[in-house]
Amino acid sequence: MASFESRIYALRVAPHPNADRLELAVVGGFRSVIAKGSYVDEDLAAYIPEGAVCPDWLIADLGLEGRLAGKKRNRVKAVRLRGVLSQGLVYPVRDGRIRDQPVVEGDEVTALLELVKYEPPIPIAMQGEVAPAHGATLHYDIENFKKYPHEFQEGEPVVVTEKLHGTWCCLGWHPGPGPIVTSKGMSDKGLRLKLNDANQNNLYVRTWRAQEAAFEQARARLASGGEPFYILGEVYGRGVQDLHYGEPNPAFAVFDAHIGQPDQGRYLSQDELEQHLADLFPLVPVLHRGPFSEAMLNDCTDGATALGGGHLREGVVVRPVVERDSSEFGRVILKSVSGDYLTRKGGTEFN
Repeated sequence: MASFESRIYALRVAPHPNADRLELAVVGGFRSVIAKGSYVDEDLAAYIPEGAVCPDWLIADLGLEGRLAGKKRNRVKAVRLRGVLSQGLVYPVRDGRIRDQPVVEGDEVTALLELVKYEPPIPIAMQGEVAPAHGATLHYDIENFKKYPHEFQEGEPVVVTEKLHGTWCCLGWHPGPGPIVTSKGMSDKGLRLKLNDANQNNLYVRTWRAQEAAFEQARARLASGGEPFYILGEVYGRGVQDLHYGEPNPAFAVFDAHIGQPDQGRYLSQDELEQHLADLFPLVPVLHRGPFSEAMLNDCTDGATALGGGHLREGVVVRPVVERDSSEFGRVILKSVSGDYLTRKGGTEFN
């Protein structure tokens, strides 16, 4: 699952197609625009990902004072520089060291660089009273395809679905605490929302109330033995994020489901989602079902949403038709995010 980290990489340097004084530092599938001549192939550098909040000393060392994002101009955000998408920063390894500490390729240096992950503010409608769920919540996030660009084999059967811009919502049931209603941030912390009067206006609790009957039908079909069961979906619409897809009120679309104890059960395949849940819940749009190619994935990533509202597409999620695991990051499911989405103006990223 997705991790926030900075690691040491051997860079590949490529020409910038539109600027003589700029080049591209390539890390996996990510590209960072750099000054020409500042690096050569195989130079070691720390890759600082999008969403990193940087300390003042690092910003000054890179000569980026006042040029990053956020109110304090200290947050790394994707930008287009002379027409090329630049994602993340690279910080040089000098004489085999960073801040007098010896480093080698592959080392994790997040703490050494004093980087922290940006956490957007939580709107009032997404806040609420919580209770511990005692190991009954899922830890769920999706790594970026650009971090693992060689995971899928050319021609491997895959399913590509649209990644909607809303807020992650888990509706679940566990024999310990019973109903589980939680957001991604709360779920990672092992917390669930209380289903009480104080939370009656909470966005996730309102979604539970609207979907409870369908959820119980799904649980009767797929987890009738009383095992833990979770439906994962995106709550979207006007008032949730800046992209609302023409929905005047919050709507819910399912993208995943899990049966069994967290970290021990299994996720349903796309075929199973469609077979068992499509008559109960809206599912996120399927954009491609067939052989994998990077060209296909790039074509699916950009463009207009398959939903309404005239919005651009946030991106896509790709996974194999037959569920499998990776030795590097676990379940094989990766996201590919649109550059137009990353660089849009006035965007919101509430959890």
